Amino acid sequence: MDNVSIVMATYNGEKYLREQIESILSSTYKDFELHITDDGSQDKTMEILEQYRRKYPDKIHIKRNEANMGAARNFLNAVMGMTSEYIMLCDQDDVWRMDKIARAIKRVKQMEVQFGKDTPIAVFTDAYVTDENLNIIHDSFFRSCRLNPRLTDLPHLLMENKLIGCTVMINQAVLRILQSGPLPARVKFHDHWLGLIAASAGRIGFIKEPTMLYRQHGSNVVGNRGYISYVADRVSNIRKQRKSLMELYMQAEEFAFLYGSHIEKGNLEIIRNFSRLHQYNFIKRRIMMIRYGYLKSGILRNIGLMIIA
Repeated sequence: MDNVSIVMATYNGEKYLREQIESILSSTYKDFELHITDDGSQDKTMEILEQYRRKYPDKIHIKRNEANMGAARNFLNAVMGMTSEYIMLCDQDDVWRMDKIARAIKRVKQMEVQFGKDTPIAVFTDAYVTDENLNIIHDSFFRSCRLNPRLTDLPHLLMENKLIGCTVMINQAVLRILQSGPLPARVKFHDHWLGLIAASAGRIGFIKEPTMLYRQHGSNVVGNRGYISYVADRVSNIRKQRKSLMELYMQAEEFAFLYGSHIEKGNLEIIRNFSRLHQYNFIKRRIMMIRYGYLKSGILRNIGLMIIA
């Protein structure tokens, strides 16, 4: 078997943490280590983690940040410290299916055979959306949000992240690019950042079957929101959406700066043109969006994008 590092980021996660760790320990694929980085929890999270570390000293490793880094930077900083062939991301409050690791590594290895082991590869999956008690609300995260998980080409991904971080596995080639630069300062979401590495320098794969229970509750940093809720939020707060777009442009600018030497010229041009969209006037910006395909999933989202951008 190939060794897998599972990277979990925790922060005040005492309520659901045991259930998540137990689900991982029950995996059919056994050659993994769980690396947990806590971001300064004030509840009993560290006490719970220490109990598991003592029980599984060769399986579970714990680190605590000296200062709070926020979810995205906490995840990426932890991933950058890994050395395994394959790395998975893990939230503190979900429940994994027993075959989740096995399914992910099978797909990654198939893609490595197809495209070469030195090709950066990220694989993500669908998930069951549940309430806080793990009652299934929807049998597909992507259908519930009306997101198209197949639109992971670079232009689409720059504008709209499709990867559910807690379902992601990356290979060593993605890790090498991430480790080639410092911890990014303008990253919005860690899963989006890793997806951009794979989309710009390698390949992204999608497994349509759900591999986990994606728990929704009041403390989620980022979670599933119904489509109607998504639309209502966009309509009610245009200033917020424009700020979010600007953050995407700034993220792309830093991404190109950090990893430009790893990206072929055509894709680098796509990233740099995206990062400059805010510099263009109203008409040219929309022409560039359509020309390069900097778009989102579905007609309504793209109508909203053309109004807000």
